[in-house]
Amino acid sequence: MKFSGRLLLLGFLTALCSCATLFPEPVNVCDSEAQVIAKRGQPTHRYADGRSHLLEYAQGPWGQATYMARIGPDGKVISFDQVLTSPKFASIKIGEATKDDVLRTVGAPSETSYLSLSDLEVWSYPYKENGVWNSLMHIHFDRSGVVRKMMNAPDPRFDPDERFPFGMFRRR
Repeated sequence: MKFSGRLLLLGFLTALCSCATLFPEPVNVCDSEAQVIAKRGQPTHRYADGRSHLLEYAQGPWGQATYMARIGPDGKVISFDQVLTSPKFASIKIGEATKDDVLRTVGAPSETSYLSLSDLEVWSYPYKENGVWNSLMHIHFDRSGVVRKMMNAPDPRFDPDERFPFGMFRRR
């Protein structure tokens, strides 16, 4: 086999293997925790939540999806949901929710920052607002770890006019 044929075969096999991670087996209610891990791999984070616990499957810093498996006291899946959604963000109560509440609701942020003038820590989450718009949700915490403000905005990573500083390479 010539070099180009081997390279083509290697590319095909790599693509075939990656399909398993791009389209993992679905997680079903009543699957065991071991079955979830066999289907999805090790979770990106684990969170205790009363008598149950959560397995987080974040899709990476550019990913707009985080899946959360709620595992009951019997070790079985109670629910498996994509949590970076407008309704989930809306369930976070300003002035009441803490960092732990946010982690159990929408998982770990893809980015954190600090606003020194307002003395707020900001957690940012890329997501598809209403399943359509590339957006970022910013959740602001005070020093005690309580949510003080939430803001969403278009995700500049998907705007070709905003990717470069000072408008260079901007279409005219």
